[in-house]
Amino acid sequence: MRKAQAAQKEANRRTGWRLALVVLGMFGFGYALVPMYNVLCQLTGLNGKTGRVEAATVAAPADTTRWVTVEFTGSSMSGLPWDFRPLQKSMRVHPGEVATVSYEARNTTDEAITAQAVPSVVPSEAARYFKKIECFCFTRQTLNPGETRQMPVRFVVNTGLSKDVSTVTLSYSFFNVDQVSAKKFGGSNAPLAAEAHDEHHTAPVTPGG
Repeated sequence: MRKAQAAQKEANRRTGWRLALVVLGMFGFGYALVPMYNVLCQLTGLNGKTGRVEAATVAAPADTTRWVTVEFTGSSMSGLPWDFRPLQKSMRVHPGEVATVSYEARNTTDEAITAQAVPSVVPSEAARYFKKIECFCFTRQTLNPGETRQMPVRFVVNTGLSKDVSTVTLSYSFFNVDQVSAKKFGGSNAPLAAEAHDEHHTAPVTPGG
């Protein structure tokens, strides 16, 4: 009888350990979903996410037989009292050609605010061919009270873009990364996209940088 009870107790202990390992595994998988999702978006262009490349890797010659019109838009989301806009509405580029556009942001308040820009590209199938070399979205941006800043974006449209696509739109949504500040200015909590946007693109915040 005692042997049976001991065996049952040992079996229960093993089951408990197994359940604990399963819970830990599920937690770890859930925690890893955000970076996994970001990597998938970068590779496939899912959800309009764009990729980052170094200037030295843009080695393919431009296709001067084709033109692609790139349109630019930008908006500050609720909770971020910034004026934010592109300094030009569109430009024509050759696939493979490095181009530069600038956006301008102005903090309309009397306090410093830090924000994160989240880019997207439409049509979604063009996102994987739209590569940023330099972008203000790679790091969080802090604007001091009343400060205005012009921020460049250097990009290239890869020559692999389908010839059926003649127009691409690059959009940026700017979010206040501080939840308390966002609520103060009439917004809700910053979405996960602003907090987890391509984690290797973020860097420590430098006030006024």
